[in-house]
Amino acid sequence: MRNTRLLTLLECAIFAALAMVLSFIPLDVGSSFSISLGMIPMYIIAIRRGFWAAGFSGLLWGLLHFVTGKAYILSPLQGFLEFVVAFAFIAFAGVFAVQVRGYLKEGQLGKAIGWAWGTMIIGGVARYFWHYLAGVLFWGAYAFKGWSAQIFSIVMNGASCIATVVVAGIVVTILMKTTPKLFLPK
Repeated sequence: MRNTRLLTLLECAIFAALAMVLSFIPLDVGSSFSISLGMIPMYIIAIRRGFWAAGFSGLLWGLLHFVTGKAYILSPLQGFLEFVVAFAFIAFAGVFAVQVRGYLKEGQLGKAIGWAWGTMIIGGVARYFWHYLAGVLFWGAYAFKGWSAQIFSIVMNGASCIATVVVAGIVVTILMKTTPKLFLPK
């Protein structure tokens, strides 16, 4: 039992580090839209290890933004919301991990992929909800002329969320088809 816990913690750290490395690939358009490739390893650890591991790994990834200077901070509360809370909420990408792994073990790839997309959408929305809230509370001054903070934040964070889930989901789907064992811990 203890070795499993240690192995899980090590996997969380490795996937968080990989997510951070992928964060350095420039897929930002302006200051408000980006595709977050780091969600790919987050989705893998979420499906592989579940809710708590995904939350811990997401939290580590969020904290790595501070260490690497990749955190855009306007105030302590904004930094906390966007890099601690939002990233910890990646945990929700693990809500259907048991179902995904179960279908993978049974060789029902189509059902596994369907559940995986469901859990990835939930995890993406859970994370980006906090970015939306921070956008309304802290980034409103950067809204396009004539746009309210709420509209600007929902459009930009919504587009980022959708693009991230789609891109990461396609990669995860390909990985599930080619290397399903990646999602099944020993």
